[in-house]
Amino acid sequence: MSTGAIIAIIVGVLILLALVWLLARTARSRRDESRRVEAREIRREAEVGRAQADRTRAEADAQAAEARRQDALARERAASAEEQRQEARERHIEAARKDPDADPDEAAAQFDREHPAGATGTTGTTGTTGADDDDDDESVQHYERTSDSDVERERRFERDSEGDVVRDDTYEQPRTNR
Repeated sequence: MSTGAIIAIIVGVLILLALVWLLARTARSRRDESRRVEAREIRREAEVGRAQADRTRAEADAQAAEARRQDALARERAASAEEQRQEARERHIEAARKDPDADPDEAAAQFDREHPAGATGTTGTTGTTGADDDDDDESVQHYERTSDSDVERERRFERDSEGDVVRDDTYEQPRTNR
């Protein structure tokens, strides 16, 4: 074989190797770019998921704060109601003391029978659950009644002294058209 043919074959092989190397590099660049695009999409989805988790956490925190506020309001109302009950009891006893035909102890006992401590009124919105004055139980029972066009709902839940829900019952009943 002549020297020119050998040089042509070597140059041809070098060009072929350069072409294979260039094609491999282009394929690797395309593969890397598709992986970058996929990674960006995964990061975007992760960011959306994180944002949704943050929003859900914020909503949960807001609901917990509202529940604590409602609990504090319920305790305040229960304390106010108990103060009013005690004041009414004292007024009944005072009236019995002034009445020559009435016994103050009997008037107090009758008032306590008719208006027990810790009882909820006819609205039934909030009250303590059997907590005596010298008992350390600070649980609060809540009652909600809602209705929309086709369903009436009742929800009763009870919180312990730390504010944790220890009981949660929901009842639904379809509304009847009258």
